[in-house]
Amino acid sequence: MKNARLDRDRAPRDPGGVQWAPGGARRAFGGGTTLRGRRRLAAWAVGAAVLVLSGSGTAVAAPVQVAAGGAAAESSGIDIRDRIAAIPGMRVVAEKPAAPGIRYFELTYRQPDDHRHPERGSFEQRLSLQHRSTERPMVLYTSGYDLGAGASFRSEPATLLDGNQIYTEQRYFGTSRPVDPTDPADMSDLNIRQAADDHHRLIQALKSIYRGSWISTGGSKGGMATVYHRRFHPDDVDGSVVYSAPNNVDDRDDSAYDTFLARVGTPECRAALQAVQREALLRRDEMTTRYAQWAAANAQTFETLGSVDRAFELAVLRLPMMFWMYAGEPKCAGIPGPGASADELYAWVDGVTRLAVYADESVAFFRPYFHQLGTQLGYMQLATPHLDGLLRYPGIQEVRNYLPAGTALRFDSGAMPDIDRWVRHRSDRILFVYGENDPVRAEPFRPGPGSRDTRVLIAPHTGHGARLGTLTPDDAAQASTTLRRWAGA
Repeated sequence: MKNARLDRDRAPRDPGGVQWAPGGARRAFGGGTTLRGRRRLAAWAVGAAVLVLSGSGTAVAAPVQVAAGGAAAESSGIDIRDRIAAIPGMRVVAEKPAAPGIRYFELTYRQPDDHRHPERGSFEQRLSLQHRSTERPMVLYTSGYDLGAGASFRSEPATLLDGNQIYTEQRYFGTSRPVDPTDPADMSDLNIRQAADDHHRLIQALKSIYRGSWISTGGSKGGMATVYHRRFHPDDVDGSVVYSAPNNVDDRDDSAYDTFLARVGTPECRAALQAVQREALLRRDEMTTRYAQWAAANAQTFETLGSVDRAFELAVLRLPMMFWMYAGEPKCAGIPGPGASADELYAWVDGVTRLAVYADESVAFFRPYFHQLGTQLGYMQLATPHLDGLLRYPGIQEVRNYLPAGTALRFDSGAMPDIDRWVRHRSDRILFVYGENDPVRAEPFRPGPGSRDTRVLIAPHTGHGARLGTLTPDDAAQASTTLRRWAGA
């Protein structure tokens, strides 16, 4: 997203602001107030059950039934753990308890640091596998970040299809890190093509066992990664479900976000949000005193962003974006008015923006994401004329502020237009799902005349946590039918 993301689409809410995590963990930057909370984000939002219509028109959860014998029914007679372990480069780290009928494995798969030059080194990409049966469809899921505590999360398509699921950690996140011993901070091999090639190579390896249909899915940054993989390897899977994915074609123009935020919700709610932003900055000293007290009590620092004051200003600037992504219409009545106490105002701002995500610990955790924003994905900066005279730090919204001083960023202005052209003219079998009130919908993917079997679906009165189950009953039924058709279920 341009960035609204700073997604902690680790469930994330990206720091940019996009994403989703169960229980609202980490909405802002990545989604949580602790490292554990950030990781929770990755499990975010793609809810559990998909809705289809019963004969009476009532929405009901309807997963496909597994074939007789479930996970135990394997045509080869060789235990699935042994078959997985026999794949060259694959390592079974552990098998852990799982739901009935599912075997759950923690895995690593060795990937080249650079797919163009595999002889230059390799790293282990972390994965989790929920094995149902080799006869069932396989769903490739990514949050776009690390594996984290959400590795056992079951995506909506996997639930609907009663299928297997492989959950991937993205390169440079978590422990899946190509490392140059001469320069550990080097991220030159972090780009959308290398990550797409990771997915392609993994799929080719697993298709030796899972020879049925394949579906890919992800939300926010994970949804973006899903699209990028399809752009470079369109035939790897039989279809994709992409949730809440922004499409920043021109990083120089953020006006679509300004226009969206000027129209979303009611005039009264928008006015209340602007007023509370002003109030927070007018009472900046009271707010930053509490912020600094929290930081001291939790051993948190702000060296990257520069100070508590700078971090607070940035959080206030991003407040409307975060509100509509994760709070929305039901929370408009709770926006503090001018008579709110300092404690009430601070608690509300923290609850919406997740102030902890601007501290060094969180910023460092999402450094690969910020690098991607500054080199290919692009980063959003909002216009705020209603805050004139209250801002102290021009340029604070620029993505460079989230990276160590002196970090070299060379932006590839052709990367996102290339993706956009492919979606418009050549994409095939993709469902794009957006929430009606989600700011990332300001710059969505738009299938064009050349796309095939590809649709955009809007979940009414919904923010960044949109899923098939939040669509209208008719759209949910059609989406479920489409997904089953792709999977041959």
